[in-house]
Amino acid sequence: MPYFNEIGEIEKKIFNTFGEVAKSIGFSPIHGNIIAALMVKGESLSLQDLARKTGYSVSMVSLSLDLLEILGIIKKIKKPTDRKLYIELGGDLLESLKRILLMRINKNISDSLLEFEQSKKRMEKLQGENKRDVLKAINTLESEINRLKRYVDLLSDIRLP
Repeated sequence: MPYFNEIGEIEKKIFNTFGEVAKSIGFSPIHGNIIAALMVKGESLSLQDLARKTGYSVSMVSLSLDLLEILGIIKKIKKPTDRKLYIELGGDLLESLKRILLMRINKNISDSLLEFEQSKKRMEKLQGENKRDVLKAINTLESEINRLKRYVDLLSDIRLP
């Protein structure tokens, strides 16, 4: 019986680690816990089993699965002999995480460039002694963001080992 408790503790640490990774890239810990549960089990799990393993309600898990499915991290499957919904990992986890990170970075880059463009247009209408300095700062930041974009584009072409 002590081994069961120790295994449970190790499993809990795995779930917490995946939950923290999910949080660090802007997702909820539940997403990481779902991935961890599927990885630990090594096969598909029913929605109910996934809820029990993660400690979240069936409805919370179900909502989280929708996003993970859209991102290509999991697949929902039906077994012909069973009415339950089953979930399994879908494809290369690291490749999915790379795609998600690149999407988020590119969205932030686009938002920043749009903000810089809007700021420059607003600055055209303004007067002030530091207008030139602010425009210079915006142009410098815009240049650095474009440099970052080129770097991210190069990273996106790199194949994972």
